[in-house]
Amino acid sequence: MVSGQVSHELEVEVSASQAWELYGTLGIARLVEQTFTDVIDKIEVEQGDGEQGTILKLTFAPGLPGPGWHKEKFTMVDNEKRVKEVHVIEGGYLELGFTLYLVRFEIKEAGTPSSCIIRTSIDYELKEEAAASASFVSIDLFANIAEVAKNHFLKNKE
Repeated sequence: MVSGQVSHELEVEVSASQAWELYGTLGIARLVEQTFTDVIDKIEVEQGDGEQGTILKLTFAPGLPGPGWHKEKFTMVDNEKRVKEVHVIEGGYLELGFTLYLVRFEIKEAGTPSSCIIRTSIDYELKEEAAASASFVSIDLFANIAEVAKNHFLKNKE
């Protein structure tokens, strides 16, 4: 079994509660769908309303390497600690030999009440014979999503 974790942190000039209003709901999925049209063709809500148990189907833009879609489930949405965990449950990375692909979003208080840190991490495990698929794991998209969220907050602050 091969396993690992990658992560990214970005400080933004918005309160943790404001950031969580986007990340703790379906708002972040809508922002991603509108902004990353070169990566995401569409995001469909198959079940739920953004709370724990919500299932999304992401269809990736044509021409990208790897599987064309995956389903993910919000397995934890902790509004008090501002943590959301999302597991890929069908398609996508599972077709590449992964047994676990978990994205965790954490919104942490920063130095002042008007700033916070968006921390995103990916935990993964894959079968030994699929070890080469580990090269598909990248935090880059989530780092870009955090930057887009930061710009979204700044734009809506004005």
